[in-house]
Amino acid sequence: MIIKPLRDSKRFFLYYKMESSVKRKIENYCAYQERCHSEVKRKLNSLGVFGQDLDEYLCYLIDENFLSETRFSEAYVRGKFNNNNWGKVRIINELKSRNISDWNINKALAQISEEEYNDKLKNLCEKQIDTAEKPSPKLKDKIIRSLTYKGWEIDKVIKLVNQLTM
Repeated sequence: MIIKPLRDSKRFFLYYKMESSVKRKIENYCAYQERCHSEVKRKLNSLGVFGQDLDEYLCYLIDENFLSETRFSEAYVRGKFNNNNWGKVRIINELKSRNISDWNINKALAQISEEEYNDKLKNLCEKQIDTAEKPSPKLKDKIIRSLTYKGWEIDKVIKLVNQLTM
């Protein structure tokens, strides 16, 4: 059995010097829900932490497993796909705007199976067709516009809408 020393990292003394109120606030902020690095940086800036100190806090949060881009991107994809009915295009754009790496984006999107993705798109199209009081020539355009706004691929949407409204 390997006995691990209490102070196994060089950063221990840096972490010890951190202001405890800011440290506690940022730990609670990250523990409440998954956060990306840019959200945490913004919060630290609002708490008055900048420059080298900000980097030290980020290292601490990553080392203590309060902050993980992979975990954030996976939770974000699950939430936006299941709850908000977003398509892959919008999810990708939102994650890129938060400076999430392509590797993490692809890993998170791999959670969604192609079958599940297509079923969700079909259900959304059928729901919009059913809620329309009467079929109108503008119905197709309305459905296509709303689903592409939510990030669904336009070619898939057009193909499916044409199949369902025949």
